[in-house]
Amino acid sequence: MSAFRLVYGKDCHLPVEVEHKAYWAIKECNPSLGRAGIERKLQLVELECLRLEAYENSRLYKEKMKVVHDKNIRRGKFRARELVLLYNSRLRLLPGKLRSRLEGPYRVEKAEPYGVYHLRHPSSTDIFKVNGHRLKLYHGEKMKRNKEIEIFLLEDAPHGKEN
Repeated sequence: MSAFRLVYGKDCHLPVEVEHKAYWAIKECNPSLGRAGIERKLQLVELECLRLEAYENSRLYKEKMKVVHDKNIRRGKFRARELVLLYNSRLRLLPGKLRSRLEGPYRVEKAEPYGVYHLRHPSSTDIFKVNGHRLKLYHGEKMKRNKEIEIFLLEDAPHGKEN
């Protein structure tokens, strides 16, 4: 009986003994370490193939998504006599949360190279230059022309039988 068992009431296991017992258990469970090493190498090669396949699938997915998103990009060039909205980037003390920062519509008078446009408000004669990044195409006139509104007057609407 050891002094450790007398003091603490249980056996003392040193790390060297535990490591030796673990190695012995592995040796008992898997007697051929050479075959286990070959299997492990095969598993690592398979894992590498799966990783490369995942990278390839990710690349293909990104290419397809880029094509889908690029279809939705609107043209950035405007022609003369088109109506556009101008983005107002001035800093305000109390901006309205739901208020649109787009102003207009303005009419494009002239388009210069490198995205410079000359605009004029329909009710004014002043012409000013702006960068094309601050403009969006105005679709309001097209919507007004396409929308039909029928208004029924109260006396024209059928009420049923009149006596």
